Formats: sequence, structure tokens, C-alpha cells
Amino acid sequence: MIVVLDTNVLVSALLSPFQAPARVLDLVLSGEIDAVIDDRIMAEYREVLARPKFDFDMRAVQDLLDYFEHAGVAVQATPLTIDLPDPDDCLFVEAAASAEAILVSGNLRHFPPENCHGIVVESPRAFLERWQMQNG
Repeated sequence: MIVVLDTNVLVSALLSPFQAPARVLDLVLSGEIDAVIDDRIMAEYREVLARPKFDFDMRAVQDLLDYFEHAGVAVQATPLTIDLPDPDDCLFVEAAASAEAILVSGNLRHFPPENCHGIVVESPRAFLERWQMQNG
């Protein structure tokens, strides 16, 4: 399986290591699923994870970003005409469309299905249910 992780999934995973977003991240880090990246996604990950309000261990954040840069599925996303509540989220839909990936987000309201070009957008919990059904 291949996924695009909305930044909020990474933030949630790092804040709450025993919740569904952390399990999704564990699947990526173990190589059981592949994560799609592009330059814009990596820039957003870097910027958000470095925010002082989260107080993340920056060494751990850098290790995570290094993993994504080396093991992630890099794409050159094709620009799409997308009308989302937050235009900054378009990059995730574009990357998912380019890689035929599932977009995993904790903010489903940011990705109305009718505006996502047929991309499947799932919460971390729903994605885990899908993954478990397919992988036992």
C-alpha cells in the first residue's frame, strides 16, 4: 500500500505514540507501507514539526525526516485544479493523485470527496482498518 500522510498525522503520532496516527507512522517506518513525498510535503513537514509549540526533540524529528527523504516514494506531482477549504492542502491531493495513493488525514473536513479528484481520503483509524482487512 502507498499513502500520503497529511502533516497532522505526523504531529499526532509524535504527540500521542499509542494512538492510530502513531500506528500508521509505525507501518511506514517498518516498511509495511510506503509514504509518498515531494519537495513541498517535505518542506511542510520540516516547518510544522519545528514549531516551538510542539517542543519535539529535533534530533528525533531530523531522523524522521531523513527516513522520509531516503525511503519515501518521491513524486513530481502534477498540478490540479482543486477547491479545498485550505488551499495549502492541495499539495497532498496532488501527490496522492500522482502516486495513486491513499491520503491519510486527521482533518477529513479539509478534503471534501467531491473536490479530491477521486483520491481516497481516510482517517488514520479508517486506514488501519483497511490495512488490517487486507493484511490480516
